[in-house]
Amino acid sequence: MANTTPEEFYTHRINELTVEKGKQNKKKSQLAWLRFFSLIGAFAAAWVLWPFGEALGIIAFFVLIGLFIYFLKQDVNNNAAIENTNRLIAINEAEILILRHNFFHLPDGSKYQPASHSYTNDLDIFGRASLYQYINRTTSEQGSTVMAGWLTQPGTVPLLLQRQEAARELATQTHWRQQLQAYGIADAITNATEEKISLWLSEENKFIHKLFWKILQIVLPAISLTVLGLYLTGIIESNKFFPAAILLMILAFSISKKVIPAHSKLSKIAPQLETLSNSIAWIEQTSFTTSFLQQLKNEFDYHPVKASKKIKGLTRILERLDLRLNFVVFIPLNTFLFWDLQQVFALEKWKDNNKQNISHWFKGLAEMEAVVSIGNLAFNHPAWTFPVISNEEAVFESETLGHPLIPVEKRINNSFSTKGVNQLNLVTGSNMAGKSTFLRSIGINMVLAMAGAPVCASQLTLSPMKVMSSMRISDNLEESTSTFYAELKKLKEIIEAVNQNEKVFLLLDEILRGTNSADRHTGSKALIKQLIHHQAAGVLATHDLELAKLCDEYPGNIQNYHFDVQVANDELFFDYKLKRGICQSMNASILMKKIGIEL
Repeated sequence: MANTTPEEFYTHRINELTVEKGKQNKKKSQLAWLRFFSLIGAFAAAWVLWPFGEALGIIAFFVLIGLFIYFLKQDVNNNAAIENTNRLIAINEAEILILRHNFFHLPDGSKYQPASHSYTNDLDIFGRASLYQYINRTTSEQGSTVMAGWLTQPGTVPLLLQRQEAARELATQTHWRQQLQAYGIADAITNATEEKISLWLSEENKFIHKLFWKILQIVLPAISLTVLGLYLTGIIESNKFFPAAILLMILAFSISKKVIPAHSKLSKIAPQLETLSNSIAWIEQTSFTTSFLQQLKNEFDYHPVKASKKIKGLTRILERLDLRLNFVVFIPLNTFLFWDLQQVFALEKWKDNNKQNISHWFKGLAEMEAVVSIGNLAFNHPAWTFPVISNEEAVFESETLGHPLIPVEKRINNSFSTKGVNQLNLVTGSNMAGKSTFLRSIGINMVLAMAGAPVCASQLTLSPMKVMSSMRISDNLEESTSTFYAELKKLKEIIEAVNQNEKVFLLLDEILRGTNSADRHTGSKALIKQLIHHQAAGVLATHDLELAKLCDEYPGNIQNYHFDVQVANDELFFDYKLKRGICQSMNASILMKKIGIEL
């Protein structure tokens, strides 16, 4: 749909899918009647036609039973289509809620929060109302891990450019993205499933390479089927057949005991393998133009048999092994065909042919899910832009930069630029004026940029840099660590990175807040001078106006900005707009008076 907003697109898509679901439900009702009449008709035809000839009655019966099986298969496929449509409707409904900033029900990625990291805690990368929770659309645990990794580890420049290119392409293919997501939701792939398969692949085969078992695989079914044939043709009597059948059954089930360990290692993973197969098949049948997506597709594109077909083959073997759960079917199959022995041969043959590839399939799908998440973000925010990666050092040049987790109707954007190493930008301002949010806006957009995603700005050019921040410091009772000491540990990491000339961008908010004002001023001043000496770049927010006077001492290295507040009738009014220079208005005294402190 051209010239529509994302929400309009999702609403229209829900309407389309609802109509499609109505057709599917109508077909479901029709198939139910067709199954009923074909089954009843089979018995009725046999009854009516039997007097005219046994052969005629039997033929009519099996023709109608064949129709019944056909309609049953059609019904199974139609039910799967209904479930898929329901998932697609749910996906579009969820996107509308997310556009309205209602996304707190989604997985928040808390398990990916590192115990110690240079920025994730300060910038709300994981947890409730986090960046991960807002942008992640992966469905597998492997995909979620990849997405978390992209948000915690900046990518190389070539890789970032490839992800940007891929995300632009996928942003235009919303139906395709949503179908991949729908396949993934059906039975989400877990790390436990991949670990089960990896453990099984690492074990030595016990049957397929041993001559003894190769002979038994052929000879035992031949003997049992011969005995059955002789009995059915009347050559041997019941008193000989049944003891022989019991002996064969005991032999078959004794062999099954040796098969059970292999089956138990892979039990209950068939539905997730079906998800893996369907997802990969969806990728295989699509033509991509960008190199990143083509490379991912190549992970699955094996000739002459594609990865999805191979995985489907493993699924079918496991489903055949699962027949052991249905004794009515399994006992005769295992007695006369040595069913478990046949399937374990098929299983080990599959292992030999594919054990080098399957880890690549999980990895390829995980990366595809992650880049689909970025493509979805680009589609949802057409006003955002993909950043330009600069070859120069310490560049951050933005226009109308905003915080992506603040709803657009409440978001205040600011343009801000800094260029070159040895550049520190001091931001002063009153309480609640927007300093911390501004620092987080810079940081979280840098994280998006270094993941290959679009950013919440009309334009952004930046150098490849890692964010290092000290903003949200808390004590640790378990480690007997005070807030002040916790901040010192973080500042130590920052100083070491700067001293080693790492490409970092600093975001520091009210440094050394845990000590007295005199030590705080002295320490902050010394730190700023040290950062300038070691050619650091970044932004520092502070209430200490004296620090802003350092620009007189370092005119080429320090730039002053501020957020101010307007006061009218003892009421505070914030515009949250970044301005040049040192802040001249503070609001602490007014706030203290409002809570009853007599000044």
